[in-house]
Amino acid sequence: MTLTAVPGVRVGHASDLEARTGCTVIIGPFRAACDVRGLATGTRELDALSPHHLVPAVDAIVLTGGSAFGLDAAGGVAAWLEERGFGFPTGAARVPIVPAAVIYDLGVGRADRRPDAAMGRAACDAASDAPVAEGAIGAGTGATVGKILGPDGASPSGVGSWALRSNGFVVGALAVVNAVGDVRAADGRILAGARGPDGAFVDTSRYLRDGTFHGGFGSSGPVPGTNTTLAVVATDAPLTRTALEMLARMAATGVSRRITPVHTPFDGDVTFAASTASEIQELSPATLLALGAAAAHAVEVAVERAVLTAAGAPV
Repeated sequence: MTLTAVPGVRVGHASDLEARTGCTVIIGPFRAACDVRGLATGTRELDALSPHHLVPAVDAIVLTGGSAFGLDAAGGVAAWLEERGFGFPTGAARVPIVPAAVIYDLGVGRADRRPDAAMGRAACDAASDAPVAEGAIGAGTGATVGKILGPDGASPSGVGSWALRSNGFVVGALAVVNAVGDVRAADGRILAGARGPDGAFVDTSRYLRDGTFHGGFGSSGPVPGTNTTLAVVATDAPLTRTALEMLARMAATGVSRRITPVHTPFDGDVTFAASTASEIQELSPATLLALGAAAAHAVEVAVERAVLTAAGAPV
């Protein structure tokens, strides 16, 4: 199962294969929250995800390539939603609420072509509740991982998704993995990451610990703000926005368990959490704990699938 196994969630991709960029839209509406761990984020309307914000729900979440330029895709998504009657009623008009976050892929394909409003619309047109397409598609079209030695030593990555059932609810995750670090399997093996001149994985964390890397930027190493892992977890559990903040925080630990190093000054990591349930209930702390553990696991598998599907490996 993938993220669309959660009732009320639709996912659509749009890709520019020549420019190696794209965007992915997750359409609700749903209550949502987020957890920001990276220090180099590019985002839009994250304030609307606060439990203290006026709007009670968001209409869609956009994940996109193109760095800050790619945030234009969210405008196309908002226009598409408005035409279909989505949005927060203001009296004069309905205003769709569309939080968005970006990855940096400008150095992979063509830096002069980025996701725009038209691409955001195309992703909405493609959205469905069918199993999520994975690999180098949508926001993951130009994603790579393991960039401590620069782009020539990086491994391909993309979009991954997974879902499971827990405590009577469905919990799903979608991840766009564009990390400076390596992606590891549950047993600690490196699945994708930085490779040295001999083609072997260098083990980025060990490389940094050993003091081999002296902090240079550019062609010989990572550039601040050019890497990011974005994740969306969703569930049909009737969570409050405060509970969703906790769910996002716990889900983000799934990123930490599979990417090393992670949440660095070079990455703009953001994890979103959403509930499609129409009603709200105060679930017990034990149930929330179980859902958080399920969300973290779904994120772990989604991160793994992002690199495996992009590399054409069996999953």
